[in-house]
This record gives sequence, C-alpha cells and structure tokens, in this order.
Amino acid sequence: MAQYDSPIETTAVEIARIQTEGVWDEQGAVRPEAVHFARNLVRSLETGSGRGLVPDEVGELVTRALNVATPSFPRIPTADGYDLSAHLLRQITAEPRPLVVIPAGWTPVGWPLFEYAYLTLAAKGYHVLAYTPRGIGWTVLPGTNLPWFGTSEGFVDVAGPRDIGDGTTVLEYAIDAVGPSGIAFFGESYGSGISQLVAAHDDRVDAVVALSTWGNLATSLYANGTRHLAAATGLINLTGGTMEEKFDEDTREILAKFFENRDMDDVVDWATQRAPEIYLDTPGLRDIPTFFSNTWHESLFAVNQVIPTFEKLRGDKRLNMWIGDHAAPEGPGLIAPSLPGAGPNIPLRDAYAWLDHHMRGADNGVADWPEISNQIMFTYITEPDPATGENRIVTPARREERETWADVCVEYEPLILTDEREDGIGALTAEETSAWRRSFTVGKEPPIVAMDKLMTTGQREWAGNPKIYATAEIDRNEALIWATEPLVAADATARRIRGIPRLRFTIASTEPSTTVVAYLLDVDTSGAGRMITHEPLTLPTPRPTSVEWDLQAAAYDVPAGHRLMLVIDGMDPLYSTDNPVDAVITVSSPDGASAVLELPLG
Repeated sequence: MAQYDSPIETTAVEIARIQTEGVWDEQGAVRPEAVHFARNLVRSLETGSGRGLVPDEVGELVTRALNVATPSFPRIPTADGYDLSAHLLRQITAEPRPLVVIPAGWTPVGWPLFEYAYLTLAAKGYHVLAYTPRGIGWTVLPGTNLPWFGTSEGFVDVAGPRDIGDGTTVLEYAIDAVGPSGIAFFGESYGSGISQLVAAHDDRVDAVVALSTWGNLATSLYANGTRHLAAATGLINLTGGTMEEKFDEDTREILAKFFENRDMDDVVDWATQRAPEIYLDTPGLRDIPTFFSNTWHESLFAVNQVIPTFEKLRGDKRLNMWIGDHAAPEGPGLIAPSLPGAGPNIPLRDAYAWLDHHMRGADNGVADWPEISNQIMFTYITEPDPATGENRIVTPARREERETWADVCVEYEPLILTDEREDGIGALTAEETSAWRRSFTVGKEPPIVAMDKLMTTGQREWAGNPKIYATAEIDRNEALIWATEPLVAADATARRIRGIPRLRFTIASTEPSTTVVAYLLDVDTSGAGRMITHEPLTLPTPRPTSVEWDLQAAAYDVPAGHRLMLVIDGMDPLYSTDNPVDAVITVSSPDGASAVLELPLG
C-alpha cells in the first residue's frame, strides 16, 4: 500500500501543535501535522517499525501493538459494487477477543487520521477494523497526482440506508476475519452517527461509543425555521472532492433545496431518515450500552438535538458534555499522544473505560457512573504562556455529575425584560412589567456573532481562550440589549446555570418573515463578555406574534459581581436570515404579558 517515498519523521513539535492547537487549522481543515503523523503511523505498520518515522515513545506503542496484532489494509466490497478503504488490526492470540469497528469521521483523510487510536485499542487487546464510509476521502492527495489510500469509492450517502448497509457488510467481513467475542461500534462525528444507526439495525452490536455525535440530523441542519448554513457548507468542504465527485444527483438536489430554501419538507424528511433518534421508538429495540460525548458550543450538532436522543436510550448510558466545539475535546487524543506530563486525554479515557467495562468486563467504576457528567464552562484556571501569549490551562474545568438529565435543572428563575434603559440597555429584573416595545434596524454586518470561525473558536475555548466580547461596542441601533444589575451572592458564584434557557416575547417586523438571534452573555465589571449560549429563530410575521423558544443547553457558573446580558439581533454568519438590510424588527411586551428569560438553575 505504500505510495509515498522519502518520508519525513514526525517531530515532537508537530505532535505538540496537534495537542495545543487542536484538530482544525485556521481554514477549518484538518491540521497538516495531523495528516503527516497519520501517514507516518500507517507507514510504521507497513515497515514494522516506527524508527525514523515517529518519536520514540510513539514507536514504542507501534511495537507493542505489532507484538499482539497483525495489520492489514483490505478493500471491502459493498453490496452495490464499490470498494471501501479499510484497516484491520487482528489480535494474534487464538483466544476470543472483542472487536471494535470504527467508521471514519467526515474528513478527507478518512480512517488513517485516527491510526493512533487504533494502535491504542489494539495494545489493550481489541481487534480493530476501521474503514472510510463510501465517498469520503481525497480524490487525490493535495499537492500530488496520487490517489489517497484512505479514500472509499462511491458517493457520500450522508449516513443513509447505503451507509447502514455498508456497516453491516464491514461487520460481516470482520466477524469472518477475527471471530470476535463481542462487537462495539466506536465513532467520532460522522462515524458516531453511522455507529448508532448500524447498532439500531444490527443486533450483533453490543455497545456504542459516539463522540461529537448527532441524534437528529434534521434539527442539526434546520431548527426553529432557520437553516444552519455554515455547518452544511463546512461539511461539504470536508468531503475531499467536488460536489459532482462526491454526491449523486439525488443528494445534490436535496442540498440545492437546502441552500435555496425551497421544498424544505423534502430536506427534513431526507435528514430525518438519518436521525438515530427515530429508531429508538422501535418496539423490542435492544438495550445497547451507549456512550455520548459532546460540547456545549457545538457548531455542527448542537446539544439540544442530542439530549432527546440520549433520554430515549435504553439500558446503560452516559452523556459527557465538555467545553468547546466539534471534536475539540477528543480529537487530539484520537490522533496523537498527550504532551509529556499532561496525563491522558480525559474524554477518551472515559470512552475507553466504557468499552473496557462493557466489552471486557473490567471492574473500573463504570458500573457506578451516573448518566450525566457536565463540565462547567470556563471554570478552568489558566496562566499566560510566555511562548505564545495565549492562556494555557493549569487546572482543568470542574465536572459535575447528575443521575439523569432531569436532575440537571432543579428550578427556573424568571428574568423579566423591561424598557428601563441605561446606555441603551434594558433591565433584566425579577419584577413583573409589560406594555413596552423596542425596535432595531438590521444592518449590513452582524453586531455580535456566536463564534468567529466554525469549530476553531470553540477549539480555542477548550484550550483556555474563550472569545471575549467588548459589549460596549455592540451597536445599539442594530441590536437590542438587556442586562441584570451586578449579581450578588453569599459565595463566589451568583448563578449556577444548568440546562436549557427559555425566552418569550412578542415580535413584529416590517417584513413578512423575520429572523432573530438571541445571545446570553456573562459580563464582568469591565464590560468584557463571554458567551454562555445562543439560538436563532425564524418565523412568519404578518402581524405581531408571541414566540417562545429554547436556547441551547448550558452549564455555567456566573461569578458574583458579574451581570447577565441578553442580546437580540437579526443575523449570524452561522445561519440563514430572512431579514433584508434596513428591516425594522420590534420586540415588545403587550399589556399583561411580560417578556421573560427563564434561567435554568441547578
């Protein structure tokens, strides 16, 4: 399989960059160092040694894995005649061992990207079969005219029926090859959704690990009447080829409908078929132990669509929520080793523990885990890194466990929106008030954004550098703002936000249809803000309309002396907007009907 001559050794500096700067580069592509390291790990297996290819400590892992497992690189034919690129690590022992099947994530690298994870699992005693789902992968390796060995044939099915069938085909190949004692599906992002779907359709799957996953693809792409344009565009750009190369005519038509905002019922129906959630209502569905791991500021698969799926799961289950965005917590650990002295990647440590308990019977504490573990946003302690000028985490953020999701929020605090203003900012108060209206004009640029760049803003906050908002600079003509007084508390924390905030008010517009985006910020005494949560809403507005919608779930401690700030505007680059420039949007509280932000506390 070797295609590339004169390999250059991966250095410790490159691995450090993967760990400190994350999976995604500034363009939202997979970091080049990660691709280089993956290629060298694969070559290490082909040559039987990591010498001259990877640092010595990684070479030791290669040696340990090769001492217990034999590598191969099959092409697995699908039922309709395409070949899937795959990689098998078969345990040498004749003793039955569990199998982990790993569909690759949605990146042009395909299965090679997580070679470090496969070696880790093989060294722990698992058979591993990784494969690239159909259509995913570079047509040719960038900068060359060479095909990429991790690319699979066919058109991307977007976790549709063909991908489910391919999962079963791959599983049958693996069973024939290794005769496993049990079977788990393990996936990150795209691979996590496929893992759930295959498990729902194939009763040979004994456990699932789903990292940065989705429960409902329809509401991931289109929720509250608003299309998630940046997420869809970002995914299309990561297939490894052009639209014509990667999607068949039917899928291209669905994508055209989505981007052109037409026949959205067709889009929703298509995406709902790809929602693991819908299969959880099937009578007689088995209780499959399932592990979810996601992020609070997830830009591709927002947390609110994962929670209903998680709550429907039967049997043993676990939901870990982390600071950051898509793949930021677990991605570096899947790709490369932790930095010296840093300890294991905690999101992956938990995922591997889940596998060890359910597939190998390990008595490792997993049996006593409650269902929910929430990392509390930005409770880490940081210090400046002299080398970069960025913050680095010296004490990890706190995690908080609950028996079930229903135990996360114990009460709601109503914060009433008022027309009392100072510096153009209305009050958020406990006192009932109504009979007011406030308006803003939609500008050419958004006065505030949820993130600067898809995935990379959240990657920075995972590393200790959340985006800071200069709230005094938010244009009061192009947004509406409300804020509390500085919050008083007996201890250092004034509010423990836990769960899903809800917002209710009346909206009107000069246009027949309106988009509003709500942002909830934590603002310190200097006026610097940090994002707690946000959510858009699009609806017809032929007349003033009362609306109520959920913002994304959060776990956030607001320090004493800080204020909560609610900002409403008419656009965000993550989403579609129905507002033309200069549209006037009015938010109001009719007589006797208070406008309210319901703050979840726990």
